[in-house]
Amino acid sequence: MHEYYMKRCLELAQKGVGTTRPNPSVGCVVVYNDQVIGEGYTSPYGGNHAEVNAIQSVQDKRLLQKATLYVTLEPCSHYGKTPPCADLIVKHQIPKVVIGCVDTHSKVAGKGIERLRNAGCVVEVGCLEEACKEQHRRFFTVQNKKRPYIVLKWAETTDGFMAPKEKSTNRPVWISNSNAQQLVHKWRSEEHAILVGTNTAISDNPKLDVRKWGGNAPVRILIDRTLRVPTNYALYDGSVSTIVLTGSSRLPVSQNNVQYVPIDFEKSLAEQVCGVLIKYDIQSVLIEGGRQTLQAFIDAGLWDEARVFIGDMSFGDGVAAPILNRSTNIETSLSNTLLHVYKNADS
Repeated sequence: MHEYYMKRCLELAQKGVGTTRPNPSVGCVVVYNDQVIGEGYTSPYGGNHAEVNAIQSVQDKRLLQKATLYVTLEPCSHYGKTPPCADLIVKHQIPKVVIGCVDTHSKVAGKGIERLRNAGCVVEVGCLEEACKEQHRRFFTVQNKKRPYIVLKWAETTDGFMAPKEKSTNRPVWISNSNAQQLVHKWRSEEHAILVGTNTAISDNPKLDVRKWGGNAPVRILIDRTLRVPTNYALYDGSVSTIVLTGSSRLPVSQNNVQYVPIDFEKSLAEQVCGVLIKYDIQSVLIEGGRQTLQAFIDAGLWDEARVFIGDMSFGDGVAAPILNRSTNIETSLSNTLLHVYKNADS
C-alpha cells in the first residue's frame, strides 16, 4: 500500500515540473483509513510546498492525528520562502510519515527526518526511492554535482545526418514529424534553460519557445564567439531572458532582457557553460545546438540524457550527427519517427 500511495505522489510531483525551480517539484498525499483525504504538489516558486498544499486540502483536520502522510522528498526543516514543512506536520500531530528519498541539500540532509522523529512521529524512508530520485534528478544534480542537469537533443536521418549539405533559407529542415516537434516543446517547458550555438541560430533563426505546448518558456542560452548572430533575429526579441556567451573582447551593454557573459573559447566549453549556468541558478538545460556544440558536451562527459529522433528520410550527405557510442535505454515510436533515449550512467 505504501508504494501505491507513493506512485500517486510521483504523479502529483510531475504536475509542477518546470514551475517550481529552483525548488524541486514534490508530490504529497495524506491517507486516513486507506482513503486519500488530501493531496498536493509544490506551488510555483515562492508559494506553498507540497506538504502544505496537501494538509490544507484535508477538509476535516481532526483526521490528521490518525493519518499517514506520503511525500516524495524529505520535508524541509528550515525557513526559506516558507516555514518548515516538518514543523507543520508536527503541529498537526500527524503520527506517521513515509518518505521517498532524503533531501541532500545542506540545509535539510536528514534534519527534517530528525525533527519528525524527535516529535514522536514514525518515519519510514526509501519507499520507491529510485523513482523518487529520478523525479527529483534535476534538483539532485545541482546539489550533488554542482552543475545543471543536462539533456542533449537532436534529430538525425536514417543515414546519420543532422542537416543537408546546403540550405536555401534560414528556416529549419525538419527531420522529425509534427508529433516529435510538439514533444520537444513539452520538454522545453520542463527545463530551466535551452542552449544553441552560433551556426544553429544563424541557420534556423529559432525562437526556442513553447508555442506548441504551453507553460513557461526556458531561459535562452546562445554560444556566439564573435557575436555573428544578427540582433534582429528571434533570440534577441526580448521576450525571454537570454544569456549570450561570447569571446568578444568588447561586450555590448546588457539590455532588452539580454545579458552578455564572456568565456574563454581556448578552454573547455562545456565546463565553462556549466559554470555560468550555475552562477545564474539554472537547474537544467536542454541543448539543441548543432553537432559541434553537442559533441563538446559528449566529449567532456557533461550530460545526463540524450534524446535522439531518427526521422524517416536520408540526405546522402550533409552535417553528420554527433557520436555518442552508447546503447539505447528507451526506444519509442512516434509514427514514422523513432525516439532513442540514452542515459549517462558515468556522469
